[in-house]
Amino acid sequence: MQPKRYKRSYRCGDTVLELGNRTLVMGILNVTPDSFSDGGRYNRRDEAIRHAEEMIAAGADIIDIGGESTRPGHNPVGAEEELERVVPIVEALHRVMPQVPLSVDTYKAIVARESLQVGAHIINDVWGFKADPEMAEVAARFDCPAIIMHNRHDRNYNALMQDVADDLLESIKIARDAGVRDDNVILDPGIGFAKDYEENLKVMQSLDKLVELGFPMLLGTSRKRFIRTTLDLPVDELVLGTAATVALGIAQGCQIVRVHDVKEIKQTVQMCDAIVYI
Repeated sequence: MQPKRYKRSYRCGDTVLELGNRTLVMGILNVTPDSFSDGGRYNRRDEAIRHAEEMIAAGADIIDIGGESTRPGHNPVGAEEELERVVPIVEALHRVMPQVPLSVDTYKAIVARESLQVGAHIINDVWGFKADPEMAEVAARFDCPAIIMHNRHDRNYNALMQDVADDLLESIKIARDAGVRDDNVILDPGIGFAKDYEENLKVMQSLDKLVELGFPMLLGTSRKRFIRTTLDLPVDELVLGTAATVALGIAQGCQIVRVHDVKEIKQTVQMCDAIVYI
């Protein structure tokens, strides 16, 4: 039995982003010096624009801009510094490629708000509206798509998959209470966040259960530690491992994949889509 795949249309400036006809590819643009896989490579405006253009040419549908690393052991970044990193890049990308949907990877309401004001279209919150009480209000005010990721401060799970689902449902309630429309909610299982190696594998095995919550699912496994651990390879040799997780995710109903290696993973996506979207 095929898992549920949801149809959505998101207005992103002059572009309409259609979900439900094929898997969308989100290209990762880190504008931070300490990202686990590409820190410091794209934190200058010209390099960031060039890399975004390369990802679009390779088949990315969305560019996701992040100004704070979320790798284990990262140093938190204050709102002012994150604004200085992210907002000029968002503004520049929107000016150079106004037709491209832009996502801002932040859990701070002020960063989301100012990014949306200068050209971003999507909020990608790794804390699922739970870190900043104003974030859901920003999403509602701008009536924009919001990616709500599973995360928590502890790993005291009683029943892993039920607990992950319940945590996501709490985030959905926060969104609804703030006035965010259900049609704008996209879920993310939070692979690599508040989960150990075995827990990440278990969630990957049961993604279809989270799809049943009734919302489109984004999967972000690119170059994650559980792939490095499984394959015992360095971070720059994980394209095939990432591709395997992407294929498994699409088979279970995930509709957006967030990746570093757009050109290679786009081929995986196209092959999977030829099978599942018939």
